[in-house]
Amino acid sequence: MDLGLRGKKAIVTGATKGIGRGIVELLLAEGADVGFCARTAEEVASAVEALQRPGQQVIGEAVNVRDGEGYKAWLERTVAALGGCDVFIPGVSAGGGMDSEKNWVRNFEVDMLHTVRGCETLMPHLEKSGSGSIVIIGSTNAVETFAAPMAYNAIKAGLVTYSKQLSQFVGKKGVRVNAVSPGPIYFEGGAWEMIKGTQPKFYEWALKQIPCGRMGSVEEIARVVVFVASPAASLITGANVIADNGFTKRVQL
Repeated sequence: MDLGLRGKKAIVTGATKGIGRGIVELLLAEGADVGFCARTAEEVASAVEALQRPGQQVIGEAVNVRDGEGYKAWLERTVAALGGCDVFIPGVSAGGGMDSEKNWVRNFEVDMLHTVRGCETLMPHLEKSGSGSIVIIGSTNAVETFAAPMAYNAIKAGLVTYSKQLSQFVGKKGVRVNAVSPGPIYFEGGAWEMIKGTQPKFYEWALKQIPCGRMGSVEEIARVVVFVASPAASLITGANVIADNGFTKRVQL
């Protein structure tokens, strides 16, 4: 299937490793030009060098998305460098944790505010695209009780609601907005690798909740995100696509 991404301009946040890196690699494979950011300048430079493709743009910059003005300035620089923006995928997350109130502040600033600021800053450019698309990265933690009360779970739920409401608000302007909520995704350096080493009983419990007995891969979740972001998914907007290999047990009617 041709996803219709050749020549499109995409911006992804948090993309030097894990799911974000997989998304960027697949966007490039589909012919898009991509701008991305991450926290560490060395990792960004290494990723840009590794991802270069003849005839395509791939640009990256070290950005702290908690710095609102700096982050918005980077978005505008990237739009200018790419020559527009057709796809926005805000993927940066502060992750889980429940050791103190600082988790709530960090998850709000990183997960929620960086997404909202990005959508608001890029919306005029997405409207000009004619096929603008936003894919917000949610989590199955947002749709079922999981582990313990955590800021990560609650903020991700807020993002799913935001994506639905935003889709209704900007649909008339030709911009689609969706969420993709991954279940457990295992990759080197990721949260589930850490859990496997530090909480083996919890890791084994999670595996037993998955009917086929395995967690998803970066490549698998990237395929879902990139498809939903692409013109090939032109009828999909306001959706929260659960991609969890059967991990969650809720029924969505």
